[in-house]
Amino acid sequence: MSDNRYTLAPTEPPPTYEDASQQPPPPPTGTSPKQPILRAPLPLSLPSLNALRSQRVILASASPRRKALLAQLGLPNVTISPCPLPENLPKTLSPFEYVLQTALQKCMTVYKTEINNTSAGEPALVLAADTIVVSHSGDILEKPRSEKEHIGMLKTLRDEGDHRVFTAVAVMAPLESARDPGYALETVVEETIVRFDSAVTDDLILAYVKTREGADKAGGYGIQGIGAILVERIEGAFDNVVGLPLRATLKLIEKVTAPEEDIEEAFAEEEEE
Repeated sequence: MSDNRYTLAPTEPPPTYEDASQQPPPPPTGTSPKQPILRAPLPLSLPSLNALRSQRVILASASPRRKALLAQLGLPNVTISPCPLPENLPKTLSPFEYVLQTALQKCMTVYKTEINNTSAGEPALVLAADTIVVSHSGDILEKPRSEKEHIGMLKTLRDEGDHRVFTAVAVMAPLESARDPGYALETVVEETIVRFDSAVTDDLILAYVKTREGADKAGGYGIQGIGAILVERIEGAFDNVVGLPLRATLKLIEKVTAPEEDIEEAFAEEEEE
């Protein structure tokens, strides 16, 4: 949700720390103080991100959380193009393979569609991600399909102790050279361990389920929202649980948007190994 108290980040240098720490003068007697305008931080100035800001970047996901996280990284104007294919890979795969193959399928499907989009033009980058929650007993938990399933899912996570959250990220960018297959592709899978508070009551779980905050989230809870009241601690990246590990994602973006001679060199080294 937008907040009209925020303004776009200016392009000029930020104020000095002395200026930033100064408090505004008090309002005249008898007048109401105005709510201060909060200044958004300047975007990250990195070669890969600076180049992409003026090009077409596609997020192969309808998740508003991933879009918001990419905006934090400095890419606020991405094109949303969700993958139309169902996420129905067999649960017999390991969690690592399941989440990785799902993210790859999303990314490659949208890339193949958008690379031939003559009206919008070739994308500079396509990014896809998938997040799953794996219970202590090894079950892959995705989005709850009913209130009953939602309640049972959260009770299981509370009662079993630690559970794991996996997010896979796949990033593709077209290459100008003729090297097969014509694109650069990089992937990563991040894991975070989450523990629910064992003292969470059934009444609290029911009250949380009634908010419907977790209805569209893997595992049935949103750690960035009200769902934080269920969590005792985590080990690993917080944004990985939200749905997009930014540190790992930035590394992938830098790899696929590197100069092509660097990509060719890295590719040759991989073939030698």
